[in-house]
Amino acid sequence: MSDAAPRLKSLVEQLLGAPLSVRVRAWDGSQAGPPGAPTLVVRNRRAVRRLLWKPGELGLARAWVAGDLDIEGDLYAALDMLAGFVWERGEDARSLAQALRDPEVRAAVRGLFVLAGPPLPPAPPREEVRRPRRRLHTKHSDKRAISHHYDVGNDFYELVLGPSMVYSCAYWPAPESDGGTLETAQRDKLELVSRKLALKPGLRLLDVGCGWGSMAIHAAREHGASVVGITLSHEQAAYARKRVADEGLTDRVEIRVQDYRDVTDGPYDAISSIGMAEHVGSQKYLEYAENLLQLLKPGGRLLNHQIARRPQRDESTYDIDEFIDAYVFPDGELAPIGTTVTQLERAGFEVRDVESIREHYALTLRRWVANLEADWPRAVQLTSPGRARVWRLYMAASALAFERNRIGVNQVLAVKTPESGRSGLPLRSRTWN
Repeated sequence: MSDAAPRLKSLVEQLLGAPLSVRVRAWDGSQAGPPGAPTLVVRNRRAVRRLLWKPGELGLARAWVAGDLDIEGDLYAALDMLAGFVWERGEDARSLAQALRDPEVRAAVRGLFVLAGPPLPPAPPREEVRRPRRRLHTKHSDKRAISHHYDVGNDFYELVLGPSMVYSCAYWPAPESDGGTLETAQRDKLELVSRKLALKPGLRLLDVGCGWGSMAIHAAREHGASVVGITLSHEQAAYARKRVADEGLTDRVEIRVQDYRDVTDGPYDAISSIGMAEHVGSQKYLEYAENLLQLLKPGGRLLNHQIARRPQRDESTYDIDEFIDAYVFPDGELAPIGTTVTQLERAGFEVRDVESIREHYALTLRRWVANLEADWPRAVQLTSPGRARVWRLYMAASALAFERNRIGVNQVLAVKTPESGRSGLPLRSRTWN
């Protein structure tokens, strides 16, 4: 008798107290749920065991990465439905402990254990970070975390990011994104940063978290700046150095494998930190800001481009996202934009401009997902089936999070304003020169 899907759907709805809006297809071929809706494919009983042993986001992520779960149909629509059903914890959501006080919920859990088969916890997928608890954001732990995320293979990143090799949100000309290519939008972002920093020939730029060298090359080639780019990824550094040499810019661009805390050759006229500060961590953020301030000359500018989360009523309850921490950015932390601005000011910066470009990141992520899906067999070959699935889930879910204003991204322009009070910025806001 093929009835696993209707049983599973009924038990999950009974457990969580809400109708499941996606369709379910189980390992026995049975289906249940709204016709025409995106389909959650439960390939085996192991997927159910993963959710029972690790309820919530991490259990779902493990099942997805291992290939025990899949989605057929509109990926974004399915993730949007599941986010509202499982991942979003609103004021009315019941915690598991509270829910288990309900006899019907306990009965649902027992039913799921029967449906799941032998109650042994499956091993996590090999793509999951395995590490003992340790002090966060030491130089050693940060290097390991960066290596996990960025040393996946330059060929894989070329497939996802495209020719620009810029791993941060592009700057699009129109909300519908029909006005240009990903490469053009990424160039426009690099140019926006360059104009905010007022780069020109002879100025020294420090690019913190330089990635594959795109900002450093743009600043040197288009604005004549002398650039030092730093990264903790050896693969990124090797790739960036080759690009610099191919561009004939070795006299103006130096790429180092170096922690920002070890840079001592200031002062610099300007610093760009694009998509790097998310790795710093709340306990180290003031130190990060103070270090960058010390590396700038008086009147020097910092452009800090950083993802932000929404503030919580009680910030002490903030937890790092389990899926992101285990599979994408180990030890990464997001802070509200207000916290970031406060920390920069505490360090001694004068914050002069904050520009939200949240919608731009959603458009960028959808392009990256399209690139990944268009060459899926090669992406799997370059990494692993699990790693490719991590990236597809991470980027698609992130696109939705930016679209729904669950997270944002901001460019903060700050100045090391001298005692004279002359910031060197124009009087009119957003008149960059």
